[in-house]
Amino acid sequence: MSKIPTDLTRHTLNGPTMGTRWSAQFYAPAATDPDPIHAGLAESVHVVDRQMSTWKPDSDLMRLNRAAVGTSVPVPTELMEVLVRALEIGRLSGGAFDIGVGDVVTAWGFGPGDADESAMRQALSRTRPVAHEVLELDRVSLCVRKQAPIALDLSGIAKGYAVDRMLAVLGRFGIANALVGLDGEMRARGLRPDGRPWAIALERPDYEKRVALSILELEDAAVATSGDYRHWVDIGGQRFSHTIDPARGVPLSGTLASVTVLAETCMDADAWATALMVLGVRSGTELAKKLRLNAIFIERTNEVLRQRQVGWIHGNDRLTKILNREEKPRSLICLG
Repeated sequence: MSKIPTDLTRHTLNGPTMGTRWSAQFYAPAATDPDPIHAGLAESVHVVDRQMSTWKPDSDLMRLNRAAVGTSVPVPTELMEVLVRALEIGRLSGGAFDIGVGDVVTAWGFGPGDADESAMRQALSRTRPVAHEVLELDRVSLCVRKQAPIALDLSGIAKGYAVDRMLAVLGRFGIANALVGLDGEMRARGLRPDGRPWAIALERPDYEKRVALSILELEDAAVATSGDYRHWVDIGGQRFSHTIDPARGVPLSGTLASVTVLAETCMDADAWATALMVLGVRSGTELAKKLRLNAIFIERTNEVLRQRQVGWIHGNDRLTKILNREEKPRSLICLG
């Protein structure tokens, strides 16, 4: 197993964005000035936030949401790239991943405002168009047109895309070995100095504390987790997960606590984790097998956890492998 040259220095950079923090660990020559790298990383995630946030009324996404049906709306290249992939995964998942649930997200208080019971009832009673059926994307002119009223929300894919942009920034600086992350989305390039993959903690789906359930080793791949235990709202003493069931127009409920997906890009890992969470264990594992996705499903029944894995995770493929949780990795970052 080859090792990184020993004359490289470890750098750890981070900053605020999207209500959380981005982070980057990488190895570069000792003389490397980290300031321009930090600036590039910060700008890469801020571009995504400025374009795709539902918390910013002047974002390009919110401008698209406000546009009248049938109007051709120009959008930036980055937003078009995310919309294209979001609709592709929407089709492949049979609508389980649907960016057209913005009205439900807002109604249940997962956006910038509080939960609204009247809006919840409206969202539940209306027939919601499926995003990949009513959005027209012109990739040449970079324009989008809605064929029906729809409220878009990219919270299930935008952070993963931001992680991909961060790694692209490091590539432009010639950095070949790095781990970048935003909230529960991570992407690795290359190896650690000892020649081993990056160690990532798969978090136990626990409402009260943050502990590792198992450890993933990651090389040249991305990972994202969707779960019911980190982001929720409390309404009438009942906890509701932030993941929305597009078909029913309500937050998910059931025994599935989390889904972790490993993929080549973090944008894909992010979106597929949401889609498989919506589909549930049975349908989700069937689709994961069909599409050769790498996924870890964790069910919770009366506080007992059961884990099911699909894909190449236990093979010899260099994408990843699972270690037992007694491992003591040098670099440990929790997903969730």
